[in-house]
Amino acid sequence: MKKLLSVLLTVIMAASLLAGCGKSASGGSGDDTFKIGVIGPLTGGAAAYGTAVQYAAEIAVEEINAAGGINGMKVEIKAEDDELDAQKSVNAYNTLKDWGMDVLVGSVTSACSIAVSEETKNDNMFQLSPSGSATECVKYDNVFRVCFSDPAQGTASAQYIGTKGLASKVGVIYDSSDVYSSGIYQNFATEAANQGFEIVSAEAFTADSKTDFSVQIQKAKDAGAELVFLPIYYTEASLILQQADKMGYKPIFFGCDGLDGILGVENFDTGLAEGAMLLTPFAADATDEKTQKFVKAFEDKYGITPNQFGADSYDAVYAIKAAAEKEGVKAGMSVSEICEALKKGITEISLDGLTSTGMTWDKSGEPTKEPKAVVIQNGAYVSAQ
Repeated sequence: MKKLLSVLLTVIMAASLLAGCGKSASGGSGDDTFKIGVIGPLTGGAAAYGTAVQYAAEIAVEEINAAGGINGMKVEIKAEDDELDAQKSVNAYNTLKDWGMDVLVGSVTSACSIAVSEETKNDNMFQLSPSGSATECVKYDNVFRVCFSDPAQGTASAQYIGTKGLASKVGVIYDSSDVYSSGIYQNFATEAANQGFEIVSAEAFTADSKTDFSVQIQKAKDAGAELVFLPIYYTEASLILQQADKMGYKPIFFGCDGLDGILGVENFDTGLAEGAMLLTPFAADATDEKTQKFVKAFEDKYGITPNQFGADSYDAVYAIKAAAEKEGVKAGMSVSEICEALKKGITEISLDGLTSTGMTWDKSGEPTKEPKAVVIQNGAYVSAQ
């Protein structure tokens, strides 16, 4: 009987040790893998953003593993859907943390990224958002981003419109209930005063009133706006273009990264977007080798053309790789140890990515990169001259 009890105790202890091998006490995978979590809207009205981020990150991970991984570690990736909801984004974070996530690529949208950053700050986990553009997204020192901030997008949009002489009278339709939209608008309005054009109408809507834009459109039309600036998401923008067409109003429409995805809106006549422009660091028709290789891989694997959210995500994964290799991140390090290494490493690298050449980051979490613009022609994004 004593021998039997001894054997049973040995088995139980061995099982306990094996159960603990997949996750270190202080978080992380704790084995010879490097786990990247991704959070974004994979379903719903903003799915074009989240799925692009997921797919591009998967492609980057496949390439990295084929080349030997990160410091000899195999990279694993897992994506969770937040449905564009901040609380669900936090829930997704907890699911990924239980999985053994070492670093987070996400969240995709600003409000969700801000909510999750409270959790990553508490856990001291490195967070790199591909597209969370609100100022508050990088308020903590463990959070960085790949995209431009809202202030930068608003300022750069005004400068582009003014420098290119696109219009002398500009209307704006924005979402005053959304930090992304209102943040861009505020800085756009400030910079407009320096760019030789006049904002002749600035009309807001909210999350509770985003289906009928006839009043906002009519005011821009009556004011003689030759260009309407839309610092909003593509779902609402598609409705504005449809309603403006029915009202016989055909200005230039100009947006930021939120407009990317409008060509994929279900039952939307893409001809209505002809000539629309958006500020973006990525154009799928670019002729450089890196972009062409990425676009081909994306289209071959998923059957669709990648947008700038995908390009930001691809760059995010490679930035993590470069920073991890710079600081010698290795298997067995805790989440906190990885975070401290990546916080230092990302400020010391220069990345030639899809969205910019020689991209760098400072301790504030902000990237340094050059803005570009695309125009929609024949149902496709084409680099603007």
